[in-house]
Amino acid sequence: MIRPDVQALLEQIPPESGTPTAEAVRESMRMLATVVDLPEPPLATARMLETAPLPTLLLDRREHRGAGPVLLWFHGGGFVFGGIDTHRSLAADMAQRLDLPVLLVDYRLAPEAPYPAAVDDAEDVARWLATSPSELDREVTGLVLGGDSAGGTLTIVTAMALRDRPAEVPVVAQMLMWPATDLVGKYPSQREFANGYLLTDESRAFYQDAYRPVITDVRASPMQGVFTDLPPAVVLTAGLDPLRDEGRAYAAALITAGVPTSYFEAVGNIHALGLLRKAIPSSVTDIAQALNALKAQIGGLA
Repeated sequence: MIRPDVQALLEQIPPESGTPTAEAVRESMRMLATVVDLPEPPLATARMLETAPLPTLLLDRREHRGAGPVLLWFHGGGFVFGGIDTHRSLAADMAQRLDLPVLLVDYRLAPEAPYPAAVDDAEDVARWLATSPSELDREVTGLVLGGDSAGGTLTIVTAMALRDRPAEVPVVAQMLMWPATDLVGKYPSQREFANGYLLTDESRAFYQDAYRPVITDVRASPMQGVFTDLPPAVVLTAGLDPLRDEGRAYAAALITAGVPTSYFEAVGNIHALGLLRKAIPSSVTDIAQALNALKAQIGGLA
């Protein structure tokens, strides 16, 4: 069952035509973000960090903090588009709701920087953050890793890397929104929602051709990995998303491995719903439920 506000948006989206280019996709998504997403909420802190290994935006509802965890967010976009400009409002909303500092990262994009550039960038910035850089003006006691879509892939593989070779502080939680977890497996949702639900077969093929991953590599398909001893997780999928079933599979694998996991599904909603909150107002509740679960997981750490 599709939600009325989702149906209304999908009826306004023209069908795909022609062969896209990376720059055309990036520009259209930047423009779209100003139309379909909510404005950024006001925060006490919103500044670029000068010493980070990648362009990184710090967002915080407070100006000063004591020691505590920090949320590091990896944006979605098929490893081809997305960044601070498209995800700033969502990241600011998370900073507001969680009362945590949020770092939003511009990792390198394909096709200019194909696989595994984004993976390497994600691990590099996580290890840098774990050192409590002085520019952050707070002692980092733990990392909360999070990401949407392709950023979900980066979240999982970074959590795996820091489990296998720990950073200076632990990863205390992971937050996945409509994550891409498996380029190898075949799932019913891939066929069921291949066309007509925003993320299409054609666009997914375009992103993969640009990114050029080794699909059997765990850093491209984290479902090929080992899930024991990963940090507690919150997983949010969308009910009408071709990636829905691989998100479900990842949550199930965590639970089977004994990892504390909260799972939510935005029934009747579509991929990238967190960037469509103005066009799909019901998405606000979906995001809030997942963030409340994450807040409960971190508990007294903040």
